[in-house]
Amino acid sequence: MKSVEVVFGFECSGNRGPVQALSSCGRWTGVPLRSVLGLAGVKAQAREFVFFGADRGMEDVPFRTTVTKGTEQQFGRSLPRDIALSNEPFIAYAMNGEPLTLHQGFPLRLIIPGWYGVCNVKWLSDINVQEDAYLGKWQARDYRTLKGEMINGEMKWVETAISRMHLKSFVARVTKTGEAHKVLGVVLHDGTPIKAVEVRVDDGPWQPVTMDSQSASQKYAWKLFTYNWKNATPGEHTLVSRVTDVNGKVQPTAEDLANKKTFLEDNSQSPRKITIT
Repeated sequence: MKSVEVVFGFECSGNRGPVQALSSCGRWTGVPLRSVLGLAGVKAQAREFVFFGADRGMEDVPFRTTVTKGTEQQFGRSLPRDIALSNEPFIAYAMNGEPLTLHQGFPLRLIIPGWYGVCNVKWLSDINVQEDAYLGKWQARDYRTLKGEMINGEMKWVETAISRMHLKSFVARVTKTGEAHKVLGVVLHDGTPIKAVEVRVDDGPWQPVTMDSQSASQKYAWKLFTYNWKNATPGEHTLVSRVTDVNGKVQPTAEDLANKKTFLEDNSQSPRKITIT
């Protein structure tokens, strides 16, 4: 089958500061999902496309006041019809020119560019096409965000599923050459083009950064940026970045997310403490 390649940088939906470690970027190779589904034949009434991994185990399943003990649960996630049959998802068998390792999901992994890591099912073993909504544990219960939103002047508590990545940036490293300091940062996003990235030192003004041209040209790749920090004085400083996309969406502060009660999908601005000696 004809292969496709996509450079895709993503993160675990539970990734958050101060380390921001649960993220990566690589060149994935595979075949388009829609090609595979086309060969299988998808009926008009198909609504939900469920992707099961080979990983499974015994779980206690709660239902209201009772618990069904020792029930085998297989990891699974689903996509709606319009996403599953679009040009974006594909079934990957290699990363960076090498076959997937077991840790990476060998032999096959579902890749949905722009979506959080949990949606990219490892060890793909089954694809089930159905009419009913999929209500598996790792979609309907464990991977949800609960957030308060003002609707018609009243606070409503809204649950949403983990899917597309939220706009995010963070300062990854500060290096020194002579008297100069270079700040390196990363932008994670769902593929929406980026309008601007800025860095602020302590309580100073927001300053523009320089974007890496190679990563900027790849739709789903990490966007790398640098900021030349001039006249850094000895002592402790706080550096923070923020990103804005072409739709005007700005990376929120921690205060902006105060009404989010679950730790998943934390895309808040992440201050870093730096000590200059």
